[in-house]
Amino acid sequence: MMLGKKLKELREEKGLMQREVGAIIAVDGAFISKVENGEKPINRDHLKALSEFFNIPENLLQTLWLSDKIYNLSKDEPSAIEALKITIKRINKYE
Repeated sequence: MMLGKKLKELREEKGLMQREVGAIIAVDGAFISKVENGEKPINRDHLKALSEFFNIPENLLQTLWLSDKIYNLSKDEPSAIEALKITIKRINKYE
């Protein structure tokens, strides 16, 4: 799941408009629309305020944020899957 999709889901569950969510992190509704549609990334610093507002674990939003970042970096790379497999092995080595 994309972070934007999750934020849209949370916003709609509360019956909020995009501008109301934007006000939480001092951005306009148009920016929130672009985040929800996967057109713009959100600043990592905004995740804490959003997690507190929506009363969900910040780690959930952090995980989706990082997943989006990794996806956007690697989506057009022919070796993306192999590179990700190597990265997972490297990360697991340090656990």
